[in-house]
Amino acid sequence: MASDDRPAPELTADGHHVVIDGRRWRATDPSIPDGFRQELVDELMAARRAVKASESDARRRVQDAKTALGERGAPWWEDRTGATFDERIAATIRTLLRHRGQSSICPSDVARTVGGPSWRPVMPDVRRVAADLADLDEIIVTQKQQPVSIREARGPVRIIRGPRI
Repeated sequence: MASDDRPAPELTADGHHVVIDGRRWRATDPSIPDGFRQELVDELMAARRAVKASESDARRRVQDAKTALGERGAPWWEDRTGATFDERIAATIRTLLRHRGQSSICPSDVARTVGGPSWRPVMPDVRRVAADLADLDEIIVTQKQQPVSIREARGPVRIIRGPRI
């Protein structure tokens, strides 16, 4: 049962969609770890409230959160490569950063969110997309609390919100 005592939505046989009032909607990627899924859902709900309040960036926030959850963009059950997967990585970075406010995120948080249990091979993609977002001033990559180029940095880095996110 859902938290408000309604039954959980029905899933299609393949698990790719939920059925609500006879309509099919893409299901959230089940490989997202619960903690990260909750952060993405919390940001989605905040973004939906922002839409109602007519905030200027609200619809972009909703789009990012739904893309990060796998509910928009390329289907999560298909190949996890290419430009559409890069957009999911970028949306996940932006959504986690918005949710965490002034706190930083680790690139591995993003890889775990989009890569599920086999997240390690996704790390080079996350670092590449993060470099592109840093070029656009959407994020700042830091190491030991100092801005660095993720293309040149070796070892652990953190990602914080940039001036254009």
